[in-house]
Amino acid sequence: MQVKLMPDAVQAPTLERTLPAINEAANWVSAVGFEGFGLKASVRELRKLCYGELKMRGFGAQAAQHIIKRVADAYTTLRVNIRSGNLGPEGSKRRRKAEAKPVVFRPHAAHTYDDRCLSWNYDAKTVSIWTLGGRIKEVRFASSPEALKTLTEHRKGESDLVFRDGKWFLIATVDLPDPEVFEPKDFIGVDRGIVNLATTSDGDNHQGRRLGRHRRWQARKRAEIQAKQSRSAKQLLRKRARKEARHATHVNHKVAKDVVAVAQRTERGIALEELRGIRERVTVPRDPRARLSSWPFRQLGAFIEYKARRAGVPFIEVDPAYTSQRCPRCGHTERGNRRTRATFQCRRCGLAGPADHVAGVNVRNRARSAWVFVTMPEPVPT
Repeated sequence: MQVKLMPDAVQAPTLERTLPAINEAANWVSAVGFEGFGLKASVRELRKLCYGELKMRGFGAQAAQHIIKRVADAYTTLRVNIRSGNLGPEGSKRRRKAEAKPVVFRPHAAHTYDDRCLSWNYDAKTVSIWTLGGRIKEVRFASSPEALKTLTEHRKGESDLVFRDGKWFLIATVDLPDPEVFEPKDFIGVDRGIVNLATTSDGDNHQGRRLGRHRRWQARKRAEIQAKQSRSAKQLLRKRARKEARHATHVNHKVAKDVVAVAQRTERGIALEELRGIRERVTVPRDPRARLSSWPFRQLGAFIEYKARRAGVPFIEVDPAYTSQRCPRCGHTERGNRRTRATFQCRRCGLAGPADHVAGVNVRNRARSAWVFVTMPEPVPT
């Protein structure tokens, strides 16, 4: 859960000195660990090499431990990504580049605080936080009454200090209990796409035309700004990129909220296509490549999943193969069934309709079959 910090004129400069200094120290620890152990640096080894120096630089014991742990966690994540192939096969340019240099942290990258370095006063809506200039108290934060209640009852663990667009935020971890998932009467199949962000088996269509127009407008503006090649132009480009990402996130939140609300009201589950790795599996021509790369399908799926969990709505992912080419009435599957991107017509039985709606119906039908196996009790060994 994110809350906005509102430091005063005395507190803000202290925070502004602290976060870059923390990340500068993290870069030093990363360089030392990479020189000594490559990508295999662990918390124990980094602590032996760097803890004393961090203390001499003015970092408290707990702050020094967090810096070391952040660096070790970054190398652990990098090793996992290499092993899983997320950076390409062995010898690829991207993988060689990642393996050839230490992990680098941005000057204002988020830093983790635990309850020893950060304490909350919910009644006064203030926090006390460690900085290089000492602990600063009574830093005000803003939150809605609902968010404050959630923080008071469910906050647990660490919080991240974030500096974004000139504003300070705390992202706190809350441990919400999962509500009991009801037994669905049926399922809503959701087909995700580029032109239509989401089309349900009920025929509800959440179009992506406005988001597409917004992205094309932003692309034209980026081209104009990039032509100037100035320092202020680069800063403006970064600001615009964040603004575009926030707009796409807002649209996905609205779509996910609508889908989950319908499922909860009608006591049905939600089924999505399992689309992980689609960018690696699908080859597209050069012109629409940018549209595919900026397609926020994974974020939309994640939003629907977590909103469904919070509402107690059953959620399942199904095999996406041929959902837009299979006839839901007779089962005939053929590429020719989908004559255009938008239309479907079965060449065997003649069933016709919007292709995305047909795909949503196929997703729903697969969820009906798959849910039986998900809820089936395990056989008792004899």
